[in-house]
Amino acid sequence: MPKRFKLGLIINPWAGIGGAFALKGSDGEPIRQQALQMGAIPQANNRMKQALEVLQSLSDQIEVISADGDMGADLARQMGFKVRVIYAPQHQPTEAIDSENAAQLMLNEKVDLLLFAGGDGTARNICHVVGEQIPVLGVPAGCKIHSGVYGVTPRASGMVVEKLVKGELVSLQHADVKDIDENLFRQGKVMAKHYGEMQVPAELQYVQATKMGGRESEELVLNDIAAYLIEDMQDELYVMGSGSTVASVMEELGLENTLLGIDLIQHQQLCQSDLNASSLLSAIQGQDCRLVITPIGGQGHILGRGNQQLSPAVIRAIGKSHIRIIATKAKLQALNGRPLLVDTGDRTLDAELCGLMPVITGYRDQVLYPVASPGNE
Repeated sequence: MPKRFKLGLIINPWAGIGGAFALKGSDGEPIRQQALQMGAIPQANNRMKQALEVLQSLSDQIEVISADGDMGADLARQMGFKVRVIYAPQHQPTEAIDSENAAQLMLNEKVDLLLFAGGDGTARNICHVVGEQIPVLGVPAGCKIHSGVYGVTPRASGMVVEKLVKGELVSLQHADVKDIDENLFRQGKVMAKHYGEMQVPAELQYVQATKMGGRESEELVLNDIAAYLIEDMQDELYVMGSGSTVASVMEELGLENTLLGIDLIQHQQLCQSDLNASSLLSAIQGQDCRLVITPIGGQGHILGRGNQQLSPAVIRAIGKSHIRIIATKAKLQALNGRPLLVDTGDRTLDAELCGLMPVITGYRDQVLYPVASPGNE
């Protein structure tokens, strides 16, 4: 049975409650109480419901990981989703710390996507905990929506998640989290502040250079991938895997490359060439490392074909979050929706590697793509 999509779900039940009564926001208990006294009805759950309605036909493919009660679990159960509750709110009514606590637990759960309903204040709370560690998408439910982490409508947010669940190519982009000072806003002054960035899935867009006919120019795209990866390199060790796409990065660096082997670089200089599993493990043990790999062969193997030097011990020493997969979108589309494959010889490790992972497909351009281990789901 295919692995279920792990959808993290957080609703700020009070998001937007002050909007209809011109209270210029919903932050803080006094404003919420004032809104309730004026007859306001919380709408955040209804906004999330519009997003989840898009996903109901796929409910057998989704496991909702949620906070309890009106922070998500009640709604998801009512709509027929399989729900696992991992957090009970500490406050009634709920507070910002409840959103942050739930987000931390979902980060620990390694959800495929964290979907939340709220406004800019909620986005700040999520960003404070999650940062750019996992993909996040907002369902607009607040009075203030200055951040770029939201779908244009609740249903639009649901449609992006639908593409992810179906395994379609979805770009991953950095989006700003902003919020304004509500007290100044009530005085007629708009002062927005930048609070960070989160990784947000968006519908696939080709942003790199193309030839006539809209087809990717592979040489230009490989240059873009190499430039993005090199720009990100700092003091860490980089384990460079097999394959021509990785070779293009080495070529851009002006370094000799073992096409069918494993090389080690640091400070953009070659340290060791053509390492075996034992020597590689010795070289990286206790070091801050990144692993750069690309799909090998027509079936889309990223581990276990042509790079057996990357043993389970080596992969564990590096860590899943430090794996950088690189490939052109044309190469991914040639898989016709099939997942990237892992076959390390360690079933437990293979299971840990399964799920959606970012794939660098151009300069500052990534897509989320499923990774699987046939027979190990």
